[in-house]
Amino acid sequence: MILPIYTYGQPVLRKVAQDIPTDYPELDKLIADMFETLDAASGVGLAAPQIGKAIRVVVIDLDVLKEDYPQYAGFRHAFINGHIIEADEKAGNVSMEEGCLSIPGLSEDVSRPKRIHATWLDENLQQHDEWVDGYQARVMQHEFDHLEGVLYIDKVSPFRKQMNRNKLKAMAQGKFRAAYRTKPIHK
Repeated sequence: MILPIYTYGQPVLRKVAQDIPTDYPELDKLIADMFETLDAASGVGLAAPQIGKAIRVVVIDLDVLKEDYPQYAGFRHAFINGHIIEADEKAGNVSMEEGCLSIPGLSEDVSRPKRIHATWLDENLQQHDEWVDGYQARVMQHEFDHLEGVLYIDKVSPFRKQMNRNKLKAMAQGKFRAAYRTKPIHK
């Protein structure tokens, strides 16, 4: 089922999400619905807070980028109870343009660590404790930020925040357009 994506201003986007038990009711259905929602919105990642649930579930589909990043062919995974343990400071940071399904129509350059150490359960409830780099690390950081109540717009310079202030204020009032189903705060 395609679910509405909660947009900027929704309180759930600012909550720290909770870990879930491995016997979480209908977890498989939730993951399938999140992937269907992600596909309908043409995104690469979606976190449960973006569908109104303050739980630590993320889906990422990098297969859609396989022409530019052949190493991600077939990469379509769920991340349950994901946490970033640390960033590899020696690897440095890289700045890249990011957008977000919860902030339709905006994008900004965001600097993020190139390499991170993270833990999570996959869709088969297998434990992972890995160092991740490249585009996968960027997308995981963006989506795992949602689990901490952080949006990419929080990571841009004060000047860029000021430049986007009116757009974000309008968005919080439900004044925006998106090519997918949304749930603004005032609707």
